[in-house]
Amino acid sequence: MIPFQQEIQKALQTLAESYQATGSINHLSQVNLPTQQSVSEIIQQLEFLLFPGFTQKVHDANELFFETIQESGWTLVKLLTLEIQKCLLFKACNSEPTAPVSENEFLNEAHLIVLNYLRQLPQIRSILQEDVQATLEGDPAAKSFEEIILSYPGIEAIAIHRLAHPLWVAGVPLLPRMMSEWVHRKTGIDIHPGAQIGKRLFIDHGTGIVIGETCVIGENVKIYQGVTLGALSVKKSLASEKRHPTIEDHVTIYANATILGGLTTIGHHSMIGGNVWLTKSVPPHSVVSIKPQEYVIDQKLKSPPPDWQI
Repeated sequence: MIPFQQEIQKALQTLAESYQATGSINHLSQVNLPTQQSVSEIIQQLEFLLFPGFTQKVHDANELFFETIQESGWTLVKLLTLEIQKCLLFKACNSEPTAPVSENEFLNEAHLIVLNYLRQLPQIRSILQEDVQATLEGDPAAKSFEEIILSYPGIEAIAIHRLAHPLWVAGVPLLPRMMSEWVHRKTGIDIHPGAQIGKRLFIDHGTGIVIGETCVIGENVKIYQGVTLGALSVKKSLASEKRHPTIEDHVTIYANATILGGLTTIGHHSMIGGNVWLTKSVPPHSVVSIKPQEYVIDQKLKSPPPDWQI
């Protein structure tokens, strides 16, 4: 073995030995975990079922259409059942580390969760249609449902949240958070699957939006880029308490506003201006804004000074 290969072998041996010293980030000889690839495949099937014809061509004939839906639906069922079963096994092992578990355990529970989940998809589609309609009505640049569904990151972020939230409510660990982070990486919009969001949410632009776990958002709310609906304190002891704000119906929150705290409520029909920092409630029909800076405009200069870099 040449010296380079020997050094490589030593480095790999040192890495292997570190698995004993740094064990909390290992997951060896334990139950299987859901994978990023499986999450991506689940979302692909869900997006097809939510928006048929947008992710792949669908035959117009009724019989062929329903055959395609059935095929995609059964693929989704198999993927979801396997990943949810993994999540339930993981949950059981975490709660009782010494209790013996079998790979076949929780299969019936996974089946029931998947069945209940499938039954909710028509309602989720109905709500998403209203979200798309709200976007079409709220954005002068939007030309059609097709444009919004194909190209608006806000709609994709909302759609995946509406799909992840029922799994969160059902007590499935890992998977709903992985779904929300999948779309977060894609869109730059971070919505925790625990957040409760009403109908007709309009996210414009969207980049940099953060919506926390215990946030409650009403209906007909508009949120622009860079908005944070976060916690006033990040103490671990508050994990089981409401830490994020409540946004009532018909509220508009403009770019880069920050609203913090579980006791903070933004009253209905209010407008929160750009760059506002709020840690207390405001009553309905409020307008909250920052006092404008005073600008001094000098028109005497005919051309920029020589040291300006244009």
